[in-house]
Amino acid sequence: MLPPRYHRHLLLSLVFMLALPSVCLGLLEGLYCGKQNCYDVLGVTRESSKSEIGKAYRVLARKHHPDLHRTEEAKKEAEKQFKAIATAYEILKDDDSRTDYDYMLDNPDEYYAHYYRYYRRRVAPKVDVRIVIIVTLTIISVIQYYSGWQRYDSAIKYFATVPKYRNKALEIAKDEINEKVHNRKGKNRLSKADQKEEIEKIIIKVIEEKMDVKGGCAKPTVWDVLWVQIIIFPYTLAKWLWWNIMWTWKFTICKKPYGREEKLYLIRRNMKMGQHQFNSQEDKQIEEFLRLELWIKENFEEWRIQEEEELKKKMAENPRYKSYRRYMKNHGPGRMTFED
Repeated sequence: MLPPRYHRHLLLSLVFMLALPSVCLGLLEGLYCGKQNCYDVLGVTRESSKSEIGKAYRVLARKHHPDLHRTEEAKKEAEKQFKAIATAYEILKDDDSRTDYDYMLDNPDEYYAHYYRYYRRRVAPKVDVRIVIIVTLTIISVIQYYSGWQRYDSAIKYFATVPKYRNKALEIAKDEINEKVHNRKGKNRLSKADQKEEIEKIIIKVIEEKMDVKGGCAKPTVWDVLWVQIIIFPYTLAKWLWWNIMWTWKFTICKKPYGREEKLYLIRRNMKMGQHQFNSQEDKQIEEFLRLELWIKENFEEWRIQEEEELKKKMAENPRYKSYRRYMKNHGPGRMTFED
């Protein structure tokens, strides 16, 4: 009679021995055909061709189809067999999937690699990546174009509320307003609400036609769309390279004087502004930049220091900033309160 501890060791050894054949064969539960060999399920060998595998599947599918069995027990058993046959065929009919399965059979010890290979194909999208990229770029381009028009419309409506531009538009459109709104009589006379609406339309129209909105709210064009930018990228790159070569040749090697556009470019670069942001500056302000010769680095640094000093003076005289400084002095930056 063996001691109890030997019984436990014997039982563990027996379980390991029962599980050993499937592990040695590279068969893992939950992967491919589970503990069954997909080739054995279809009754074929690893040397069988794709046509032989398809033929074996059709024969077994007809034999084990659940609709061909009448009793409930036989139907359940047939359904189980039919599912296993279909799974084996799905794995072996595809060349890539079959290659991964054969690799698992040949390399049974690489458990993690088998799980990665198996789920990589099932989680990966079935759609061609090129189609996904094309659709994504198209959606971004459409959103970009329509959002540009929304920003432009919002900018025009905003300028229509600014007295400076509104009064100028009213002066330009005085004759049109009198003709379409005030001079109407009898049945053609508009109500006050309609008159107001018509005047707003005329003002917006005049501002849109007479005013050049620059910067990020400028009127959008198809040239700004992402798709078009990608298509013309080679041209843009070539133009940029040529521009740099010509700049180096003219102003670095030949020492030619800067023109107006070159001066504005240097000023914008010194200010670290984008093209749209710089273009949104008023003409009067740009002329002031040119008068101060801010394209020269030394002049720009001197101007920047003066601007910072003036800004500090304005903030020091601002009542709201004074209140903020008093608050920080009394409470300190490290103290959190619920005061306004």
